[in-house]
Amino acid sequence: MPLSLQPSAPCPCGRTDARGRALRFADCCSPCLNQQRPASEAEALMRSRYSAFVLERADYLRATWHASTCPAQLDLDPAAKWLGLEVRAHHRVDADHAEVEFVARFRVAGRAVRQHERSRFVREQGCWWYVDGDVL
Repeated sequence: MPLSLQPSAPCPCGRTDARGRALRFADCCSPCLNQQRPASEAEALMRSRYSAFVLERADYLRATWHASTCPAQLDLDPAAKWLGLEVRAHHRVDADHAEVEFVARFRVAGRAVRQHERSRFVREQGCWWYVDGDVL
């Protein structure tokens, strides 16, 4: 069963406003996760996908995964405790391709895990899709 957040809670993705204040979930990833609007750029999609991991939303992860690379099944570990996201770089390759480098931290069974990845995204028919990534 997916977890939920109050709209006024800080967004799990850690995005901040110009003053460095955490954005509210309702103003950040929630509209994407609830299909109220598509991600405006590859970084926004990557952030919403991180929030989907935090909230155990495998449905959203699969729905935003490009059909050419989407796994038939995606099982999330409910024991994973997500600790934070750092976006290191967002590079627009061209109008319809982008890469996002990030580090996501989480803990499983008391063990700290650090996922450092450069992900590739493609925009088709106005929507951004996660394609794949390289673990760094």
